[in-house]
Amino acid sequence: MSSIKSYGNATEKASSPEEQAVKINEVRKIIGPVAEKFPVLCSDASISRYLRARNWNTKKAVKMLKETLKWRLQFKPEKIRWDDVAMEAKTGKVYRANFVDKNGRTVLVMRPGYQNTNGIEGQMKHLVYCLENAIMTSNEEQMIWLVDFQGWTMASISVKSTKETIRVLQNHYPERLALAILFNPPKIFESFWTMVKPFIEPKTYKKVKFAYSNNPESQKMMKELFDMDKLDSAFGGTNSSGFNHESYGQWMKEDEKKIEDLVNSAASPPIPASLILESEKSGSQDPMQDTSASDEGERSPEVEGVDEETEGLSRSCSAVVTGNIGEVAEDPKRSLVTT
Repeated sequence: MSSIKSYGNATEKASSPEEQAVKINEVRKIIGPVAEKFPVLCSDASISRYLRARNWNTKKAVKMLKETLKWRLQFKPEKIRWDDVAMEAKTGKVYRANFVDKNGRTVLVMRPGYQNTNGIEGQMKHLVYCLENAIMTSNEEQMIWLVDFQGWTMASISVKSTKETIRVLQNHYPERLALAILFNPPKIFESFWTMVKPFIEPKTYKKVKFAYSNNPESQKMMKELFDMDKLDSAFGGTNSSGFNHESYGQWMKEDEKKIEDLVNSAASPPIPASLILESEKSGSQDPMQDTSASDEGERSPEVEGVDEETEGLSRSCSAVVTGNIGEVAEDPKRSLVTT
């Protein structure tokens, strides 16, 4: 097993709003001109998430944020469309629920027993598509994950896929997860959980809850979090409609159209890759040289000639600032399922 880096051993806490504001401004100052081109990723709320994920350690937060900027330039999550992931999504192994929790947070349903592909690249593209959609269509900062173990067996296990899922979530979507509920995991899952647990940061680990349909405490937790008439029966609710791929795909395409229209209405010039590289090279105290907070221990390769590729990312960030993405949040009257 690969060696696991320790997180949070040396913490820097910002106890007051004033101290937090100072830390946020420090991060933005270090990042430099890039911050103006990525107003969402470099907003106060976003920077705060990266700081919280790194226990308010400014240098580690800067490194983490810059790695996300470079990852987005390379992975291009904002360009993924439903047609790119429709086959991955066919079984409903990961999808956004058509209901939210009682706090208005988006719910992502995960059904690892319904895995229908073997390629990590396609699986991660599908996961990122779901994460991006969940974020872009919600007014809440965090989301809920409901993990349904129906159909899960030892054959469903993929340590590589699980590790990559954890890496993407923790490195590039920090503090987006409010709670992950593992519902009715089989006894044999305990061995797998022990295997992957070391890869999960302590903060993320604390957000994982095990729930069982015949456990009174689990039932109480689910009732406190969800309206039972909307919650899927797989999780103890009374909604037995199920997942319908065609209806869900139509919903995703409608969301894409609304988001695209909003992005186009707030278009801004593309960002040159040299701006990021210049920001990294400026000063002898470059936080990017600090590898203590990196899961992989490697720096991303420099990206050249990406003006065209980065246009969509820069524009989508501007759209979130100037428009109301929340307008495309879930419609409680919409049905993604067939009766």
